[in-house]
Amino acid sequence: MTVEAVLWDMDGTLLDSEKLWDIPLAEFVEKLGGTLSAGTRRSLVGSSVPRTMALLFGEAGLVPTPEDVADGAAWISRRTEEVFRAGLPWRPGARDALRAVRASGVPMALVTSTERTLTEVALDTLGRDLFDVVVCGDEVGGRNKPLPEPYLEAARLLGVDPTRCVAVEDSPTGVAAAVAAGCTVLVVPCEVPVDTGERRVFRESLTGVDLAALAALLD
Repeated sequence: MTVEAVLWDMDGTLLDSEKLWDIPLAEFVEKLGGTLSAGTRRSLVGSSVPRTMALLFGEAGLVPTPEDVADGAAWISRRTEEVFRAGLPWRPGARDALRAVRASGVPMALVTSTERTLTEVALDTLGRDLFDVVVCGDEVGGRNKPLPEPYLEAARLLGVDPTRCVAVEDSPTGVAAAVAAGCTVLVVPCEVPVDTGERRVFRESLTGVDLAALAALLD
């Protein structure tokens, strides 16, 4: 089968940014009077904003009002932007893999749970010219990963069949979303393990990944 498009996750897949998220998330819980546990932090990998905020307030034993959630999310966004602007490291092989697939001429999308404001900061590192479409977590009507909507929206915008797309992901949440959308998934785990299952192929890094390697996943 021909790969109609390659759909890339961002945090933990292309950029080693999950570790950077540790900073504002831990600081926010401390502001609330709690401590961010390792278990809760792992469960936040790939999480949506509403779920993230509920877990963070829960760490401090608090039940937030909608205003508390909105204010907290805005604080985390501002703090994360500061951290991102200080420098975003690449995941091993990611830069070369992106450019190799781009050079093949196959359409590419960035499909991230991260909000548009922070994604725009990350695109300064990734390169806006590499992606035909960018779908962000705050642009899918609240139907973020692990629901399939972000990947379905990317395929719709590109005019391709999601079952003939390869998604590249690192987290259980993202993999679940891509599989539910019908994509075949190249899984490169980062912070947390990902279970084996249908339409997912595992690799230790993106080193050496090109269109031929991704096309082989559809055979």
